[in-house]
Amino acid sequence: MTQPMTAPATAHTPDGRPLSIARGAAPATGADIGVLARFEEWARRTPQAPAVADGPHRWTYGQIDTAADEVAAALRDRVRPGDLVGVCLDRSAALVVTAVALARLGAVYLPLGPRPGERRTAAVTDDLNVVCLIGDPAFLPPRHRSAELRDLALPDTGANAAARVVAAFAAPAGPARSAPPEAFYAVLTSGSTGRPKAVAVGEPALGALLAWYRTTTGLAPGDRQSLLIGVAFDPHLMELWAGLTSGVALVPAPDEVRWDPVVLADWWREAGVTVGVAATPMAEPLLERPWPAGLKLRHLMVGGDRMHRRPGADVTATVHNAYGPAEATVASTVYTMRGTDPAAGTDSAPPIGRPLPGVTVVVTDADGRPVPQGTEGELRIGGSGLALGYLDPELTARRFTAVPEGLGLPGVERLYRTGDRVRMADGGQLEFLGRLDDQVKISGVRIEPAEVAAAFEQDPAVLSAVVTAPRTADGRTRLVAYVRPAAGAAPTADSLLPALRTWLPEQAVPSDVRIVDAFPLDANGKVDRAELTRQAAAADACPDAGTASDAPEAGATPGEQLLLTAVRDLLARPETSLADNFTEAGGTSIIAARLLTVIEKESGVRLRAPELLRQPDLWAVARLIDERRARRQAAGA
Repeated sequence: MTQPMTAPATAHTPDGRPLSIARGAAPATGADIGVLARFEEWARRTPQAPAVADGPHRWTYGQIDTAADEVAAALRDRVRPGDLVGVCLDRSAALVVTAVALARLGAVYLPLGPRPGERRTAAVTDDLNVVCLIGDPAFLPPRHRSAELRDLALPDTGANAAARVVAAFAAPAGPARSAPPEAFYAVLTSGSTGRPKAVAVGEPALGALLAWYRTTTGLAPGDRQSLLIGVAFDPHLMELWAGLTSGVALVPAPDEVRWDPVVLADWWREAGVTVGVAATPMAEPLLERPWPAGLKLRHLMVGGDRMHRRPGADVTATVHNAYGPAEATVASTVYTMRGTDPAAGTDSAPPIGRPLPGVTVVVTDADGRPVPQGTEGELRIGGSGLALGYLDPELTARRFTAVPEGLGLPGVERLYRTGDRVRMADGGQLEFLGRLDDQVKISGVRIEPAEVAAAFEQDPAVLSAVVTAPRTADGRTRLVAYVRPAAGAAPTADSLLPALRTWLPEQAVPSDVRIVDAFPLDANGKVDRAELTRQAAAADACPDAGTASDAPEAGATPGEQLLLTAVRDLLARPETSLADNFTEAGGTSIIAARLLTVIEKESGVRLRAPELLRQPDLWAVARLIDERRARRQAAGA
């Protein structure tokens, strides 16, 4: 399928240079048909067709439809149209049934993930008028576990299924914000105040996105659509509803697939996935090695972070580099790549492409006026894909602005300020250059360092905290926290991180926590973050700083040498020792995937993600590497 074409920009500067304005093609015919209505049509036409295929377990469209009716009936007396419902489920048939049931009730689906941090969930349910949480009662906050619980008859088999799911009803602790009446779903994004922001999206915006997705991928009965993205993040809605509105089978991914790109490829093959979505940091390691044989994967949507290379000539799937914030309904622009392209296999970063149908993009200066093509500026997005706004009206007014007077953009009433720095090349192609503010992306997730700092400051042992986001030598962004202890307190990273994880998603937990007596200040009296980073680098380089050296201990085994060097490099923490636990030292699912790749490349030993994660410390992981390598050498002798 071809990517959407862009109408040529007609506006020019006084000296005749075209302005940085690009418009997507007209939305596809039938894009205005409701999302739920499309699912219900498939349920009527093909009730016996598989809707969810989870290992040996199958649910047909008719079964999902009937189960959704039962769940909707169980909730109807307490959940009204427009009510926010927090969904704490993992990728599963239960999640699919719940999404359909809430759409049928007219409720607003608010995905929080299967094990949301207790304090983060409490903050969300204090700020927002969430009428109930749906999930495993063992992982709900205390206030909801002790509230009215109503058991729901949801599928309880499959890789990520919960044995028991309840709807937990607890009134907000005080005044709370509600969703606008037109909302179909809402998602959380990072907030600089220390509390997450909620973005509301209407059904027409999601419908327009899905129409583009179906047209681009050719998704049709007989296909298998992955259900891989974490449920707390909005791209999972594109996966889930793309499948249900196309009559295809959704295939939920087991959790271990997230941690290991080779396991991901094996799962694609075994599950027969034909159309998939993956976060950029998970997909890129697959593009750096020979493309796996035997895949049925035709299309792969990649997004959430900057791509650093293009697919090689051996890649048989069409790869789409998609860009878009939650405030513009998952994806706003796309650049499509194939193994037959002249630039296939190069390490050059691909552009983020041209706008989707119905989307208008404008590159502006600080005053909101379009800049000439070829000039850097802030990306603003308008058109059919725009979200309704935040649940905070003041924040909506700041970020969703009126079209500048005199700028003719037919059909566009508002523009969302992304805060992203881009450049539009001739012909409307967008290049992503970075952020204009402090917001960063870690493993594809947008994070406000101020939110992470505010989470540290919830601890009584912390007087104040500053979080920076330096880049490693290979261009990766990591989070480093600098913490000033409260009077009489002596916090350590080990004592602070467990509580922090109850506030923040995995990707927002810093890989390095440093206890400091004071923060350096710049000439304006503000914290000098650059100086903080410089001082930390100087301390790491000093042998007397009390941290481990870059070289492993004398007499270390080959596995210990390899592992410690790789972990220190990937975490950018030279003080890491073999006594540390990988995840407690700052390891995430994306870093684990990179570590497994390094181990295999350097030693020939292929570890699986669960083997890495279940070890008590890095000593045990190194022992596995040495044992496996010794067995391989003995077998080859």
